[in-house]
Amino acid sequence: MTSRMSLFHLRRLATDWPLPQAKAPPSPSVTAIRRTAEILLCLALLALTLPVVLAAALAIRLGSHGPILFRQQRVGLHGVPFQVLKFRTMRADAEPNGPVWATPGDPRITRVGALLRKSRIDELPQLLNVLRGDMSIVGPRPERPHFVDLLARELPNYRDREHAKPGITGWAQVRFRYGSSIEDSRRKLELDLYYLRHRSLLFDLLILFLTVRTVLCFQGAR
Repeated sequence: MTSRMSLFHLRRLATDWPLPQAKAPPSPSVTAIRRTAEILLCLALLALTLPVVLAAALAIRLGSHGPILFRQQRVGLHGVPFQVLKFRTMRADAEPNGPVWATPGDPRITRVGALLRKSRIDELPQLLNVLRGDMSIVGPRPERPHFVDLLARELPNYRDREHAKPGITGWAQVRFRYGSSIEDSRRKLELDLYYLRHRSLLFDLLILFLTVRTVLCFQGAR
């Protein structure tokens, strides 16, 4: 059984919304349960990872010039922009000429930043984004407006990802490597659309389990 939704198949359907068989929106009770579970999980993770967060903040401060936290505009639910929070992993002057994708061995990444990315510790501040309601723990990863505009021109149905809150982790993150090209983004979009079609609490739990395995094995980061 496939774990992604083919864009070729969607183009043949010739529909504006490519998920004609998608489930109805979750009921208010399911939404409330999901939100309550997210808040409780976020609070638990913040408490458990506090020593790691403090150590990461100190290492960033001592390792390179610039702020500890990195704020960047991303596209959220229904296309509404928000400020995502991450630990800074690159030099403060990483993009003097505008947004670019990270590449293998990217020289802009600091030594501390490389470790934070590999261990995914750099993503921990996004738990605050979840508490604020900008993000979910599980969902399509939020992208920058520059790349959303680019990919929406190149890939049909790209903005359909915006039908769900973006997530700290997602089906595309545990099933595919870090994307740094339009073709990589095409594959991840197919995975995101599959997630939207089959989204459920059990599916989210599966993704969380696979995320733990991905983090422990240092997979997929760049």
